[in-house]
Amino acid sequence: MGASAGTLVLAGTPIGEVMDAPPRLAAELEAADVVAAEDTRRLRRLTQALGVQTRGRVVSYFEGNESARTPELVEALEGGARVLLVTDAGMPSVSDPGYRLVAAAVEKDIKVTAVPGPSAVLTALALSGLPVDRFCFEGFLPRKAGERIGRLREVADERRTLVYFEAPHRLDDTLTAMAEVFGGERRAAVCRELTKTYEEVKRGGLGELAAWAAEGVRGEITVVVAGAPETGPAELDADELVRRVRVREEAGERRKEAIAAVAADAGLPKREVFDAVVAAKNAAKAVTKNAAKDGPRR
Repeated sequence: MGASAGTLVLAGTPIGEVMDAPPRLAAELEAADVVAAEDTRRLRRLTQALGVQTRGRVVSYFEGNESARTPELVEALEGGARVLLVTDAGMPSVSDPGYRLVAAAVEKDIKVTAVPGPSAVLTALALSGLPVDRFCFEGFLPRKAGERIGRLREVADERRTLVYFEAPHRLDDTLTAMAEVFGGERRAAVCRELTKTYEEVKRGGLGELAAWAAEGVRGEITVVVAGAPETGPAELDADELVRRVRVREEAGERRKEAIAAVAADAGLPKREVFDAVVAAKNAAKAVTKNAAKDGPRR
């Protein structure tokens, strides 16, 4: 792309308190040739709160029109425009519109830069009281119960701290599913209304938090969950090895690969895990056989 190409600017916006807006945001809002906003009404409220005016063209850019709007914005960038992308709260592309536009701009060799700003992910991590040296962001879980359980099983043995976004009306079901898959004692923190007037951080075991959420929770939610404990060979009994293999199988892995992965994670020979799985299978068969032999009692 030639020197006449424009610049795509990804700008972080406040996740609650307007005073958290980065100083550069006001300058970029005034200087942009095009401002692409997830919600133009929220953008209007933001500019009023910051005391600035957008001189460029304002267009909507949200999940429903992201695919159709991206080529138009790329064309503006190719023509030399400075395009500012903002979402309702936080950084664009992080569970918000933006990825498609960034990818399209990169493909055209158009400059992409950012105005760093507030992030619910990092704010929740910092407040959670859980390890933050290694973490992974999982976004929103699927709405359907079966898919939600399947997604959680995929990371049941993940040792890094996990971060999720969730809608308040689904928080109860999500925490209950997490307690089922990760264990009710796994530590977690529910961060609600971060930086807003009614900010709240509720910490505890997943079972405890699920019971708390059953009463109903309002506001924007970020959930931080501790990673799986780093357990050594002596701490894993046969039942736990079998459980880990089953979780991986239910997530779609073949038994051979699941056994190899569990053995590697636990620092054990594959044969030891294999024997535990076979023993559990034989025990289940014996229980079924005895039940059939005894027949119904009168």
